[in-house]
Amino acid sequence: MGVRIFIVDAFTEAPFLGNPAAVCILEKEASSPWMQAIAAEMNLSETAFVVPQEERFGLRWFTPAAEVDLCGHATLASAHILWQTGRRRAWPIEFETRSGSLVASVATMGVRLDFPADPPKAAEVPPGLSEILGSDLEFFGVGRDFMFGVMADEAAVRGLVPDFRRMATIVPLGLSVSARSSDRTYDFVSRFFAPAVGVDEDPVTGSAHCLLGPFWGRKLDKERLVGFQASRRGGVVRVQNAGDRTFLEGGAVTVMSGELLVDPE
Repeated sequence: MGVRIFIVDAFTEAPFLGNPAAVCILEKEASSPWMQAIAAEMNLSETAFVVPQEERFGLRWFTPAAEVDLCGHATLASAHILWQTGRRRAWPIEFETRSGSLVASVATMGVRLDFPADPPKAAEVPPGLSEILGSDLEFFGVGRDFMFGVMADEAAVRGLVPDFRRMATIVPLGLSVSARSSDRTYDFVSRFFAPAVGVDEDPVTGSAHCLLGPFWGRKLDKERLVGFQASRRGGVVRVQNAGDRTFLEGGAVTVMSGELLVDPE
């Protein structure tokens, strides 16, 4: 039998919305080139590779072009699959990753992730970024990995048509752009772009909410927030700020399962 692989729509309660992630369940570690090749073949924003480690699970994430240090929606999808398939029969589920130990627990709206907070620090806007976006930023900052921008209003965020080719030359990993929501259903709206790692626009980016949550929590003086990522598919991320941790909550729906007929290397 080949290696089990699944596609899960994360940060959604319905199929074909949210962010699709591939989840590959391995019995032992595979080589980085093999995992990168599988991620390129799947051609989704992230493919997660899960390996049992006694009571924990090793977890790595790959875009079609590169391995990344942290990914929210593929972590949520991995926890969902481990529970759904019976590979893990008790919550919480702990993952060992390049970003340390990450914990997933059951939640009212699906899965709750315990991630490191990453409040953005104010910085100078890189030359050319406003032109690439086609709009000015009211605030620009940087986190551990991602750049972060705030726009005047929701319409400006939704109306962005970036020059992805040029963006890839000045945004090394990813850029989260957001504004306060004009709809009381949500506290803020955002979009996320990462063309340098093969993802022009990510449908829903859990890890970006480690910046979004702390920033908008301070701005709106709220501990709990609801964000909407306004991509074509769209998705909802519920956020709780807790000091140096950010809790992310969302639903997940399995839309495909199968097996890889190529053995791990």
